[in-house]
Amino acid sequence: MTNPLLEPWTTPFEIPPFDTIADAHFAPAFEAAIAETRERVTRIATDPDAPDFGNTIEAFERSGDFLHRISTVFYNRAATDTNETVKTLQRDLSPKLSALRADIRMNGSLFARIEDLWQRRGECALTQEQDRVLMLTRQRFVRDGALLDSDGKARLKDILGRLAVLATLFSQNIQKDEEDWVLSLTEADVEGLPASLQSGLRGAAAERDLEGYALTLSRSLVVPFLQSTPRRDLREVAFRAWAARGASNPDTATAGIVREILTLRAERAALLGYDSYADYRLEPEMAKTPAAVRDLLMQVWRPARIRALEDQAHLTAMMQADGVNDELAPWDWRYYAAIRQKHEQGIDDAEVKQYLNLETLIEASFACATRLFGLTFTPLNAPTPHPDARAWEVTKNGVHLGVFIGDYFARSSKRSGAWCSRFRDQSKLDGPVSPIVLNVCNFAKPQAGAPALLTFDDARTLFHEFGHALHGLLSDVTYASISGTAVALDFVELPSQLYEHWLSTPQVLEEFARHAETGAPMPEDLRARLLAAETIDQGFATVEYVASALVDLGFHSGPVPQDPLAREAEILRGIGMPEAITMRHATQHFQHVFSGDMYASGYYSYMWSEVMDADAFSAFEESGDIFDPETARSLLQNIYSTGGSCDPVDLYTAFRGKMPSVDSLLQRRGFATAVV
Repeated sequence: MTNPLLEPWTTPFEIPPFDTIADAHFAPAFEAAIAETRERVTRIATDPDAPDFGNTIEAFERSGDFLHRISTVFYNRAATDTNETVKTLQRDLSPKLSALRADIRMNGSLFARIEDLWQRRGECALTQEQDRVLMLTRQRFVRDGALLDSDGKARLKDILGRLAVLATLFSQNIQKDEEDWVLSLTEADVEGLPASLQSGLRGAAAERDLEGYALTLSRSLVVPFLQSTPRRDLREVAFRAWAARGASNPDTATAGIVREILTLRAERAALLGYDSYADYRLEPEMAKTPAAVRDLLMQVWRPARIRALEDQAHLTAMMQADGVNDELAPWDWRYYAAIRQKHEQGIDDAEVKQYLNLETLIEASFACATRLFGLTFTPLNAPTPHPDARAWEVTKNGVHLGVFIGDYFARSSKRSGAWCSRFRDQSKLDGPVSPIVLNVCNFAKPQAGAPALLTFDDARTLFHEFGHALHGLLSDVTYASISGTAVALDFVELPSQLYEHWLSTPQVLEEFARHAETGAPMPEDLRARLLAAETIDQGFATVEYVASALVDLGFHSGPVPQDPLAREAEILRGIGMPEAITMRHATQHFQHVFSGDMYASGYYSYMWSEVMDADAFSAFEESGDIFDPETARSLLQNIYSTGGSCDPVDLYTAFRGKMPSVDSLLQRRGFATAVV
């Protein structure tokens, strides 16, 4: 049988031939790719020639190309269109790929060559980018155990293998809970709900071969439902199911997985000489230390909590005036906040959604990139990972720059959330290699023929993920290991969060916020009210986020909790968590932190980057033109094109002159007047 994963790809721009790749192709392809990677690394490690940058670092850069090509296709399928075959293979692969990485990073002969180069780097006439790649390569080897003795290496390898298995189990358990839960609704249950939400509920029922309407645990359905339905009993059922992912079924419960992950992470850090996993994890980031992270989070927490408690009292009074003689519960907050927003600001999400059509918002995200960076997006007839996905060729001044793929709709085989990934990184080591970048979202898919209407929060998500995509598409470096989003975790969210700001400008809304049926622009007064309302309910949004970040930090900074859920409750009591607000991501389904280690001790990074993005957009505002060409050129040169080729502090300072304070963030969130 011909295996397309093992053949040259003759598709446009060598996009993966998704339409010919079957699940059965992955296992033999991985077997071949792992073997080839091991053989290439062995050749580098045993090269009889003295180490130089070409035969060691550049050779190492190339060593995993084949495996990377296959892995990106497989893990996208596992996240966006999974099935039992894929899940089983994912569980089988996790320890094998972890062992491969450990064997490479702990290869004494290979590290000796890297260390020799590092010690002689002053004699090697390296470029600035090469020096950076050498430093980061050595750092990664050391942090993965290259300096440990044989016993330490063996134990660390076991730890990493087990962590890989546990992360996969955690992710699959959450996805199973999300797939299994569905609430069938009748005509009476959905009476009075916005038409766009009813359409989404009908679409969810149809996907599951159900009659009528169905509520699932997709955020794009649950949140609008909690905001819209006056049925408190249904709000409670929906919220409890959403919050209970990872805890509702003994077969998929994750508390034990979390405890073991935390235990192994602490042991990993101790083996490598760190006081805690947070100390280990934060060392290469901008924040550097747990103390610096906590300081930032608490500067934001205090005014946010004050504002949230004020709002909680107001919403409680509204609910009780509505005849509900009870305390405000988490399933009540969004409903009464939406009513308050409508009364005080004249903002009705159902009305706003009529002007936020997915198609025009995609066009808007492209148009901003055209005005800022001179990019052109042309629909591309090429294979895509799923029939719902679409592809565009990205050019600049008529020159091919890359491919962008958008996969926007929720489905039962896709995990929840939104993210950016890539099938190929930009590089120039062996000639120009253009990036292939993917955005994945989970917007409610409407009935056939109906427009996909988004909330303003959904629209921000679209712009956010496209900001990540631009970071990959605009990358202009030599080495793939520092390409695009391969930067410090607390810097990677800057390009994405900064890009959100263009959505929230009168210029963009005036042009692209068009009624889905009539094409009429959003009325000026509604647009003004929408922008004026951006700080509404920021106490809630900030508290639920910062609470999650503080729990993440607390888990990884001190002794390993024997009962993580009890430790979560202890941390929340200690910071005075408002009773009517829950963490954005409760421990049992905190996928950022437990479906892998990228955001472990790092969930704070969104807030760290927000301090910069609030200040960075001010550069455009100060110029008097949100598309100011000179500021855009500086943004491209210093942020979007540079990848990880320089220290992020140097990059931001080159763009803005200095690092910002938290003041801009507090101002934009409406907390400047909150009394602390």
